[in-house]
Amino acid sequence: MSNGNSITVQILDKEYSIICPQEERTNLVSAARYLDGKMREIRSSGKVIGADRIAVMAALNITHDLLHKQELPEAPGNGSTREQVRDLLDRVDLALAMDEPKAQG
Repeated sequence: MSNGNSITVQILDKEYSIICPQEERTNLVSAARYLDGKMREIRSSGKVIGADRIAVMAALNITHDLLHKQELPEAPGNGSTREQVRDLLDRVDLALAMDEPKAQG
């Protein structure tokens, strides 16, 4: 069944359908592109094999970057950005946890 709030993003050659409010679609697509880029960097290094391991390493790298930025003095307005990033990371985690994502065909 099609859902008007669903958007399909592609991450490391797989498609994921994610329910997302219309006003957050641009942010979600940006997050998916960013994650895809990080995962491709890790895969191309040849040091990590397997989509699950690549996803975990990308998540660790992104989380490290996020936590490092939190340690820096905050500029006004960064709190809402931090919450948005956490929300998007939660959505990506949910998408990766799906039992069988649709493979691109």
